[in-house]
Amino acid sequence: MFDQINKAISRYVAFNEEELDVLNSLLERQFVPKKTIMLHEGEVCNFEAFVVKGCLRRYYIDENGFEVILQFAVEDSWISDISFSIYENKPSRVFIETLEDCELLTFTPETKEALFLRAPRFERAFRILMQRNLAVTQNRLFSTIAKSAMEKYQDFLDQYPTIPQRVAQHYIASYLGISPEFLSKVRAKMAKH
Repeated sequence: MFDQINKAISRYVAFNEEELDVLNSLLERQFVPKKTIMLHEGEVCNFEAFVVKGCLRRYYIDENGFEVILQFAVEDSWISDISFSIYENKPSRVFIETLEDCELLTFTPETKEALFLRAPRFERAFRILMQRNLAVTQNRLFSTIAKSAMEKYQDFLDQYPTIPQRVAQHYIASYLGISPEFLSKVRAKMAKH
């Protein structure tokens, strides 16, 4: 049950069996049905989730009432509102929703702190994960500002190769910051090349 997360976290730091047992003992396994909102705007986020199976999205609703997708999370990735809610204990500005039936392994802030106390080398692994997350966020910001819609879509396909077969096109358009109609044109243009 824990092989997937153990392999994923061990990419950054080599852990022994005892340390991995501590990690596994603190995780909560959850099965969450499709279309479940796990976090609403205004709530304080109290989880970090590793995706064993399924697809989720993190999004906000802008001043015009449009959903803006910030992240997709698929197998072997993490999702939470780490940047604002979970560490500052403030109401979240985002929603987290399952787009497929999901199997997740979750931490609370308290169980994560217990992990760091009992197996301190996990702090390094999670610091590396945060640095990688920051790099992805900065690259996405650069892409949004500096790249054409076709380049943004190609970057999206490189980062999330399975998503186009798993979610509705309007979700991808929201992530890219373009209309679904314009995304159709981009896809048609790319198919010609």
